[in-house]
Amino acid sequence: MRKQFLTFIAAIFLSLTAASLAIAQTCTASITDMNFGTVNLQAGGAIDTTATLSVTCSSSLNLQLLMRVCPNLEAGSGGSSGSNRLMVNGTNNLTYQFYQDANRTIPWGSSTNTALGTVPPIDVIAPILGPGTANRPIYGRILSGQASKLAGTYLSTFAGGQARVNYVRYLLVPPDCSTVVDNPIQPSFNVQAIVNRSCTVSASPINFGTYSAMTSNIDANGALTINCTLGLPYSISLNGGLSNAQPTQRRMTLGSAAIIYGLYSNSTRTVPWGNTAGQIVSRTGTGATESVPVYGRVAPQSTPSSGTYTDTVVVTINY
Repeated sequence: MRKQFLTFIAAIFLSLTAASLAIAQTCTASITDMNFGTVNLQAGGAIDTTATLSVTCSSSLNLQLLMRVCPNLEAGSGGSSGSNRLMVNGTNNLTYQFYQDANRTIPWGSSTNTALGTVPPIDVIAPILGPGTANRPIYGRILSGQASKLAGTYLSTFAGGQARVNYVRYLLVPPDCSTVVDNPIQPSFNVQAIVNRSCTVSASPINFGTYSAMTSNIDANGALTINCTLGLPYSISLNGGLSNAQPTQRRMTLGSAAIIYGLYSNSTRTVPWGNTAGQIVSRTGTGATESVPVYGRVAPQSTPSSGTYTDTVVVTINY
């Protein structure tokens, strides 16, 4: 009898062990597209946006389970340069990065590509009733200092394992994500930005100085500070000033008195700069800030009454 009793106890023990091993847990994961929208890089600063990682875990039995979820983000189809990822437009690229924190100081990477950053662990509780869920923002940033990028649509696709979410059940001590390779999920998403075609312009004044007589040419220079997207054709026109005069007949005024002057696009002052055909300057953007000189001349004329004479000229950039 004793032998049979021991055999029966052993059979029950083995049966319970097998049942505990049969507990199954499943997780699903998705990542929204990261869309920076239409961006203006001319100011040279960073541009930020976010995507969202969503995870849902459940168990096959009504048991509360702890899941360690490890989201690995690789370089994407655009590849990477050092520790930064790239979106591409043909042979052109735009540098960006994923971060774990809103301050964008901790890069988000992969256990197989630690140059891109580390993997942030996510712990999900699969409750007794219903699935357990977790949402985690992915903080994106187009890095600063890229004003020289060509206009167009830049894209990187995360598919076929470029985004990989591994997960494992644990009891007390969660494993480090560098060791978690079980249950790979491969969500897909895109990262996109449209680099806008744009220009900025500012102007420095032209000061002809102080004179007591206007018996010879009086020359002075000013400058336009222009920054246009790399490869962007654009033109610069100058209106006729407050008197809406021809390029060489603009008027600086003081009350009813006037001084006639002209603005030119070349240093020898032979090409008048205005806003009609043949008077407009055409250029192509470099993506960097450029100084474009404006050449002024007061030709000999009758000297008006003393005082300060002024005019205002509007600069127009067309692209």
